[in-house]
Amino acid sequence: MEEVKAGPSGSLVSRNMSLERRLSDISFCDTDDDCGENDTNVNDDGFVPSPLVPLKEHLERDRDDESLRKWKEKLLGCVDDNENGQLEPEVTFLSLGIVSENYPEFTATLPIDKKHGDALFTLKEGLDYRLKMTFRVKHNIVSGLSYSNTVWKGGLQVDQSKGMLGTFAPQQEPYIHMLEEETTPSGAMARGTYMAKLKFEDDDKRCHLELTYVFEIKKRS
Repeated sequence: MEEVKAGPSGSLVSRNMSLERRLSDISFCDTDDDCGENDTNVNDDGFVPSPLVPLKEHLERDRDDESLRKWKEKLLGCVDDNENGQLEPEVTFLSLGIVSENYPEFTATLPIDKKHGDALFTLKEGLDYRLKMTFRVKHNIVSGLSYSNTVWKGGLQVDQSKGMLGTFAPQQEPYIHMLEEETTPSGAMARGTYMAKLKFEDDDKRCHLELTYVFEIKKRS
């Protein structure tokens, strides 16, 4: 199976984000009223997400504009005839991995199997690493997929990171995305067991994954 990697911008869809939003206002809404200024679904950045429309309807609109039609076909990816007009995007996370120049690559299939025991993985102190997420998108475009990763030690929150993955169209091949680089703390007090909660949401505050996991930091040998 060929892996499709999402770059820093999130995908082809993210690189065309501004155009996508403009097209959403012009062509992707059910009625003019749906895109009006009275829409109360406003995100923190001031962007008003358009009402969800089945992908088949997206593709049928603007058929007379050949350039726009071709761009939409490339943007919207594949349309499954068996989706029956499902509106909600479905994001399925397939695996979580650890990637580092100084650490053997680790991958855990999601959902996590209990055979991993208490600690899902072990890292050395002072290690630069990145979380690697593999996921599949179905049914509709998922807009503004973002994450937060909160870490506790001994019941106290010690770290929190947030970031944006981007906007993704449905496709059969999985996306692969590397989260921002992290560095494990160093010193005797930093060693031990940590609990973390990794959460992924989209622009509409739909939660697509909320994963609680345990990891351990050990002394650098």
